[in-house]
Amino acid sequence: MVSKNQKKLIKSLYQKKYRKQHGLFVAEGKKVIKELLEAGMKLHSLFTLDPNIFDIPTSCEYEINKEELKQISFLTTPQVALAIFYIPETKKVTLDHLILALDDVRDPGNLGTIIRLCDWFGIKDLICSDQTVDCYNPKVIQATMGSITRVNISYVDLKEFLTDKVGVLKVFGTFMDGNSIYAEELPEQAIVIMGNEANGISKDIQDIIEHQITIPQFGASKETESLNVATATAIVLNEFRRS
Repeated sequence: MVSKNQKKLIKSLYQKKYRKQHGLFVAEGKKVIKELLEAGMKLHSLFTLDPNIFDIPTSCEYEINKEELKQISFLTTPQVALAIFYIPETKKVTLDHLILALDDVRDPGNLGTIIRLCDWFGIKDLICSDQTVDCYNPKVIQATMGSITRVNISYVDLKEFLTDKVGVLKVFGTFMDGNSIYAEELPEQAIVIMGNEANGISKDIQDIIEHQITIPQFGASKETESLNVATATAIVLNEFRRS
């Protein structure tokens, strides 16, 4: 059975302040949990319908039934298992490659997808402003599908971080009225900034950006909404890797 204290801990980890306080986060589903385990993430405890799925010490594993899993799951449809992992220490950012930075991205699904894109395009370091959604939010973890284990994610004062890098790396930012990304010379080593879903890149960060780029619209309709930030990130990273 899942004890009251275990239930209380799991439910508390839905909130960022308690994840930070305990140094723990929740992952759900066979695929995601296995990816985290194989990547060497330190396991706190695991609750599963089938203890034969995972090769872990029995002291960390609890066999539960479907009703208990439903009680502790954050998902509408629980997926076989729920695990609690320790949050790993962030590694030092290295500057010898392409770096992606996010300025106040708030949607967990967008961040999860962007982490997967970083994994796909070989982006080692993802820099997030302090206002960006927490990468250990359960919805983000679910959306990454395990890619979070292969991307170093740092939360920083973004203005301070970028100010220190001006002159060391070229800084690119995405804007509605920037220069076409297809006409720009895109270096292998640079920082690329993606902005907030509704407001784009904040004024403080705009002042630091040396190169303003855009994904040009080819459709004629003025009613077309701007691209979703995750979709835009996919196009931008593809162009940087293609150049």
